[in-house]
Amino acid sequence: MSIFEKIAERKIEQAMAQGEFDNLSCKGKPLPPDDMAMVPEDLRMAYKILKNAGIVPEEIELQKNIVSLTDLLNACADEEERKNLRIKINEKQLRYNMIMETRGLKKLDPVYEEKIMEKLK
Repeated sequence: MSIFEKIAERKIEQAMAQGEFDNLSCKGKPLPPDDMAMVPEDLRMAYKILKNAGIVPEEIELQKNIVSLTDLLNACADEEERKNLRIKINEKQLRYNMIMETRGLKKLDPVYEEKIMEKLK
């Protein structure tokens, strides 16, 4: 244990002995879900830094764009515009899959992906 860990541990023990943790508003409640659970361990710190800086990773931005474009597609009545939206969705989905593949993360199951694409048509 490093000197800093020992100091931190001692401070925590002192606070516990003084009852500083007894009346916390979140006492007894579960921790909030970890939004980094699906991020590989070696990338989590970088993602936290980016998140704190207000920068969104490309794959997250792509997912948001895909959802927005899909919503537009569902609300669109013009067939030409629907065609353009499908092209944009496919491009973004392809880019997303490429990013996930280069990171060694699993992409969508091909059968599931095909069903989604059929639904978007």
